[in-house]
Amino acid sequence: MNILTFTTLYPNDSQPTHGLFVEHRVRRVAQSGMANVRILAPVAWFPFTHPRFGNYAGLARVPGNDRRHGLIIDHPRFPLIPKIGMNLTPFTMAAAMVRPLRAIMARGFDVSLIDAHFLYPDGVAAALLGQWFDLPVVLTGRGTDITLIPQYAVPRRLITWACHRAAAVITVCEALKQALLPLGIPEGHIRVFPNGVDLDLFRPLDREAARRELGVEGMTLLSVGHLVQRKGHDIPIRALTALPGVRLMVVGGGGTFEDDNEVALKQLAHDLGVADRVHFAGAVPQTRLPLYYSAADVLVLASAREGWANVLLEAMACGLPVIASNVWGTPEVVAAPEAGMLMHERSVDGFLTAFAQLSADMPDRTRTRRYAEQYSWDRTTRNQLELFRGILGFKE
Repeated sequence: MNILTFTTLYPNDSQPTHGLFVEHRVRRVAQSGMANVRILAPVAWFPFTHPRFGNYAGLARVPGNDRRHGLIIDHPRFPLIPKIGMNLTPFTMAAAMVRPLRAIMARGFDVSLIDAHFLYPDGVAAALLGQWFDLPVVLTGRGTDITLIPQYAVPRRLITWACHRAAAVITVCEALKQALLPLGIPEGHIRVFPNGVDLDLFRPLDREAARRELGVEGMTLLSVGHLVQRKGHDIPIRALTALPGVRLMVVGGGGTFEDDNEVALKQLAHDLGVADRVHFAGAVPQTRLPLYYSAADVLVLASAREGWANVLLEAMACGLPVIASNVWGTPEVVAAPEAGMLMHERSVDGFLTAFAQLSADMPDRTRTRRYAEQYSWDRTTRNQLELFRGILGFKE
């Protein structure tokens, strides 16, 4: 099988942590030896590389071609019209990808199937390409492409069309599958393949050594994610006013111009008088995250929206229990006492209640690690390959 992965969510030199969850899944399909994989990862065109343009300048610096972990990645540009381009982007993206896709096939990669990630605009563009090139397409919905974007009339119609046009639709949790059903997508057309966790990378490290290296003392909370409002980093910061002596590490970089919340979070900590107990670590490479997970006492994920939050399994695989908001796929991840606690509501009070309950019966870190071990990538990879082979008519 020659599988073409199509997604704007893929890491590159300028955005090394962008879409790592997609890369992990794609790599394991390639490593299975049952498929050849190539990645077509479109990047929005932007003319300026000066740092003052922030994330947009990063887009301009993305190379046209790349290779990561032995996989070839093409980053052709597509036009993106800020603010008003939401309804047009699937079409401009698809049109801009016709020539790059033809070039890939002309160079000998005879595409069998398009594996597209994120339903809008990527999935709709992939469905258009599948129609134009007469190729089967599998779409994967991951979060806001199901929980938020379909609230808008035109994207909703286009997502519905793309899902019906696709050979199959994958969601990363049951909650997202249920959210697709009101769009008229047949239940049997949707498969649930949860993300896995890299159990070799994310493993418990020597706890005392990790705490010494990071300068961690006493009860320490950890909040990981982009510094954007929906991630809810403000909730554990506010909670510190009721938790004397407790500290918080915040790991994550800023967002785009529109949603960067870093300055506001630091000001909030200062205004509440807890700035001396909050450490903003900035963006941390994935390879160093196990150090933070091993040093902390509890991971806090207070997001307003999550499809399948990889940070939860990463923490658990390092033996770190979690407290998380009860949203979308999160209850499917935090489903046993050894995993941690769900908040009864997404608020400071909800967090404090969960923290008190978890502190009264803190799970053994070995049990938490064992819980995470059931979520290796093996099952997801096996199911995905079986789906692809069935679509393409491969015999066992």
